[in-house]
Amino acid sequence: MDEDIKFIIDTAKESMNASIKHLEKQLTNIRAGKASPAMLGSVMVDYYGSQTPLSQVANVNTPDGRTITVQPWEKSMLQEIERGIMLANLGFNPMNNGDTIIINVPPLTEERRKDLAKQAKSESEDAKIAVRNARKDANNDIKNSEVSEDLQKNAVIDIQSLTDSFIKKIDSILEVKEKEIMTV
Repeated sequence: MDEDIKFIIDTAKESMNASIKHLEKQLTNIRAGKASPAMLGSVMVDYYGSQTPLSQVANVNTPDGRTITVQPWEKSMLQEIERGIMLANLGFNPMNNGDTIIINVPPLTEERRKDLAKQAKSESEDAKIAVRNARKDANNDIKNSEVSEDLQKNAVIDIQSLTDSFIKKIDSILEVKEKEIMTV
């Protein structure tokens, strides 16, 4: 196989892998009933003028399946952490007891589960679009490459089978997440 074609295919594969990684990261933010520190993964806190991830200014724990506790390393950060959680718009109501912030994670209603499943499906569709865009870019690069028509055709077939395998992977990741969300 020509070096240019190999490079194009490798680049497409990297891009598709990045789409999967992004999808998995987005799906961890969609809660499935049980409390988890990952639920606060997107929370940013104003730490002396710069936006800092919550995990870098506090200890986040789950003492049980319905509660998340946030223990700041500096007591002066309690208000900022509380504000950061509210601004993240995760649907949580943080309670500040002067030492820690306690978040009670309410059980999911059937309707909320369906909304979360829709959100997961939407994230997986975005990932599929990213994979298809990587395919399109690779196919354009192949057409513009200076290799024989036969090599181009074979490369396009390789890119398509790579795309198909990544789409299947996305579908199976979504299936697992939907099952997790819908399980009471």
